[in-house]
Amino acid sequence: MCGLQIEKSFSFGLDRTAFMGGPHKIIGMKYYSLNHKSEPVSFREATILGQAPDKGLYFPEQIPRVNQNLISNIHDFSNEEIAFSVMQPYLGDEMPEEMLRKIVNETIDFPIPLIPVTGNIFSLELFHGPTLAFKDVGARFMSRCLGYFAVKNAGKITVLVATSGDTGGAVANGFYGVDGVEVVILYPAGKVSSVQEKQLTTLGKNIHALEVSGTFDDCQHLVKQAFADKDLTQTLSLTSANSINVARWLPQQLYYFLAYKRWPVADQAPVFSVPSGNFGNICAGMLASISGLPVKHFIAACNANDVVPNYLVDGQFIAKTAVQTISNAMDVANPSNFVRVMQLFDQNFFKLKEKLTAYSVSDGETREAIKKVKIERGYLLDPHGAVGYISLDRYLESNPGLKGIFLETAHPVKFLDVVEPITGEKIQVPSTVASILPKQKNSHLMNADYGELKEFLTQSDVFKN
Repeated sequence: MCGLQIEKSFSFGLDRTAFMGGPHKIIGMKYYSLNHKSEPVSFREATILGQAPDKGLYFPEQIPRVNQNLISNIHDFSNEEIAFSVMQPYLGDEMPEEMLRKIVNETIDFPIPLIPVTGNIFSLELFHGPTLAFKDVGARFMSRCLGYFAVKNAGKITVLVATSGDTGGAVANGFYGVDGVEVVILYPAGKVSSVQEKQLTTLGKNIHALEVSGTFDDCQHLVKQAFADKDLTQTLSLTSANSINVARWLPQQLYYFLAYKRWPVADQAPVFSVPSGNFGNICAGMLASISGLPVKHFIAACNANDVVPNYLVDGQFIAKTAVQTISNAMDVANPSNFVRVMQLFDQNFFKLKEKLTAYSVSDGETREAIKKVKIERGYLLDPHGAVGYISLDRYLESNPGLKGIFLETAHPVKFLDVVEPITGEKIQVPSTVASILPKQKNSHLMNADYGELKEFLTQSDVFKN
């Protein structure tokens, strides 16, 4: 399948019983590899495999079309009802309805406020979850799905994931103590913040942290080598918790719908500015838009890692070596999810350019924005949110009359070693962070060498079925 198929709108009415499923329940969604050399699989299989056997990313065969009654009357529905209605078509009959309801309720059981910063710029705060980062949404959804599938399969699953910062903590928290699941997190030594490192190295139990002497791209390459190693995958049941996994990627649509529910501008769709590294987050937003969510335009807010901004200039996608910045979770030189972005637009460069603008923001500009917005607006940005704010401000200057939302993807306290020197003020530390700061990290230091990773995974029975 090379083209994009859009399903007809679900035939749900405004009655909650009809709207939430009943006789119209969607079944049988399949996922195919974007390399087109593997057989289509179910949501359960795609979640457990993580990546297709041909090394491609999984993509839904159809894009469900959200009923416009939901959009027009979105204030009449609870967050939980919205989340269930968005996610149900992607799972179909993979689990009982009551289990999916429970999972989506737990996925979004924390505030996701929309805060005005200027007259035309709003911040969608995605840092009120347990690890103070937007990735809590995807990690919580995936961990609960995988836990359900692991119990059903009666076998052990090993989650292997690379992180440039926030993914590690969110995955560690989401999977901590989940029966039948072991988690191995690879992170680049010295290239995540001190708080991020504590969040992924202090839990223990079924969470194992590997500190890699290299970059995030090195970590991601090691993970891909593991999945391509048939000898290893015959021994261990491996899956990934990066946004390449459909169970991590798809639920990120939810906060775009919840942002629209809170959007105060009745006669105008919002512009979304998304801090972008691996491009899973913005890809989920674009998926929501294609499904029927009103969005005026998307902005990929990038730091010095400018592969996509350059691509949108001349149509040449040239991967580079990652550059270290103060917005470290976006230090990705070859974003895995960009292939999904292109698939959403039928591989058409010009269609993509109509919907997406991308900017590259320097560390100097990021620091200046953090200081200026705190002084002038009384709002504290984290480095990633600052990149989103700057990019949105640039776009709105060139497109007067529009209003937009930038995603504040992490709490500033996660980057206190960057933010506090800029503002000259101490950041109040939330209790969830204060409790882990005194703890000793427990990590296994290794080189960016696949042989060392394979030895770690095979030397212990803890990962074996």
